[in-house]
Amino acid sequence: MRRDDSILRHDQSFQALLVNQKSRPQIALLVEASRAYGRELLRGVAYFARTQVNWSLLHQEMMLDSEIPDWMTSSRIDGVIARVDSHTIEPLRKLKVPIVDVRCNREFAGVPQVETDNRLVAELAFEHLWDRGFRRFAFCGFRSASYSDARLRYFREMVEQASCPFTFYQSQGRPGSTLTSLEYAGMMDIEPMSKWLSKLQRPTGLFVCNDIRGQQVLNACRTANIAVPDDIGVIGVDDDDAICLLCDPPLSSVRPDAERVGYRAAELLHQMLSGYQPEANVEYVSPKSVSERLSTKVVAVEDVELAKVCRYIRQHACDGINVGDVAAYSSLSRRQLERRFHEVLGRTPHEQITATQIERVKQLLRETDMTLEQIAPKAGYSHKESLSAVFKRETGHTPGEYRFESRSLDA
Repeated sequence: MRRDDSILRHDQSFQALLVNQKSRPQIALLVEASRAYGRELLRGVAYFARTQVNWSLLHQEMMLDSEIPDWMTSSRIDGVIARVDSHTIEPLRKLKVPIVDVRCNREFAGVPQVETDNRLVAELAFEHLWDRGFRRFAFCGFRSASYSDARLRYFREMVEQASCPFTFYQSQGRPGSTLTSLEYAGMMDIEPMSKWLSKLQRPTGLFVCNDIRGQQVLNACRTANIAVPDDIGVIGVDDDDAICLLCDPPLSSVRPDAERVGYRAAELLHQMLSGYQPEANVEYVSPKSVSERLSTKVVAVEDVELAKVCRYIRQHACDGINVGDVAAYSSLSRRQLERRFHEVLGRTPHEQITATQIERVKQLLRETDMTLEQIAPKAGYSHKESLSAVFKRETGHTPGEYRFESRSLDA
């Protein structure tokens, strides 16, 4: 082969590579990374782009209510996945490219939407509170935030179907307001919200529209000296581990499948780039599960004395207390206490202590790399051997098996 031919072929290959790079669709992602939901959305889009198509993804860090960045009007954009709202829809339309909305605050003609199924979110929250013994319910949200209004509506339907008492509170908000301003209004109404919380009958299961509202509610409960979860059990939405763990106590939360929302939005955009228009205006994605933390880790009971004893067990089980200590704390005799536990909870005080200790062990196995020898005293056990035996009896697994399986599920 002549050297000139080799050089020519190399140049042709390089030119073909340049053409291929230039032909890659450029997809703008207008999704905030400041919230767990937004980050999961981006992860879902990125996974689709890596495994199914050859896209170039363009993303700039932004807030939920930001305007579209200037570079979008001067760059070649082939498609957009965005948290669309009234202040961004017209600038986006001027790009004359396919758009998929993953905010779903309101409908826009010709713009398909992918949204978390708020009916199923409310159902998971209700079932979680119901399973913990709550038979009175409440809701706290942001008025005029579309997702909050939807979750209120669906949650109230479920409570009414169960023929249970229900009340709700929403911070002031006008239609068309940005979510940032609605959430700020929630920060400013702590005093009236605290008064509303103080008037709730005990115990009450409280569903809050998202984790940000949940943190506001828990701050108000602490200010008003309301015991959570004994007086009020609180569950949020989004499972934002940063916010949930900042709460006192840590907030239980419904975990949406935002990664699936992002993946499906990317699939729809790919169809639109190929010339197909999706049939449905809105597609709903089911939430994943409930992440239980201390804000709902309770057995709600109407019996005031029993509720007090259960709170004592929850707070001190891992200090190594026994049934004698519980009976000494209670105003009931040991025999009365045993009978009341059996009648109301269907278990003994000893079983309640053990269950609380095992939950603590599970948490430490999931969230830390501590050895069983290190965990044992933190769960009220003097020896790792006795802890291991009790754990195997109660769960059917050794601590090592539980740690491996729980981490495999999270991977």
